[in-house]
Amino acid sequence: MTNMPQRVQQREKARPLLDSKGLLDKVWSGRATATYTKDQVVFAQGDRADSVFHLQKGKLKLTVVSNQGKEAVIALLAEGDFFGEGCLAGQSKRMSTATTMTDCVTVRMAKPEMVQVLHDEPVFSEQFLHYLLSRNIRIEEDLVDQLFNSSEKRLARVLLLLANFGKPGKAERVMTKMSQEMLAEIIGTTRARVNFFMNKFRKLGFIDYDGGGLRVHSSLLHVVLHD
Repeated sequence: MTNMPQRVQQREKARPLLDSKGLLDKVWSGRATATYTKDQVVFAQGDRADSVFHLQKGKLKLTVVSNQGKEAVIALLAEGDFFGEGCLAGQSKRMSTATTMTDCVTVRMAKPEMVQVLHDEPVFSEQFLHYLLSRNIRIEEDLVDQLFNSSEKRLARVLLLLANFGKPGKAERVMTKMSQEMLAEIIGTTRARVNFFMNKFRKLGFIDYDGGGLRVHSSLLHVVLHD
């Protein structure tokens, strides 16, 4: 069994320092800022891939749909993340759908301008590569989690990741409204199972609800650590 909480902590500590503001300051032409409400699609699987996006505010998910119509969540992204970078590697069509999970603000940068900045700014280019490799490692670990861990541990891990786990002793608000249907979709189980585990976590004091939504406590880590 992989040591998931240790990996989560390592990713928090090793998160690359990417000067995204510096990049945005350099990209003027081909740049556009957009605001989205919850559950809006930023781009869809199969759309033309001609730009890179930066998530300035909010959270979103990347999903793929198989030829049989089965949907899977492949990544959860938060403020500061880039997405849609596949176009830089020659992808002509979007391989996934980006859907907002909260109100979001994004900056769209056209591929030619992004390529030019990466060519002209070697320091940023190195940081961007480090960021992409780190995110790919996280996606691989998510796949391992999906394959080998129980649905209860997967739910606990997703909640910790959504709460930006890494700030000991603090309760972090996950988001204003996080439906159990969405959590079930993310971890690949039923809503009934999610409801059962969420009630269990609440009774044990690992999570609580207030007027602003769901809050996750670092004590939830015990669920992931327990074999």
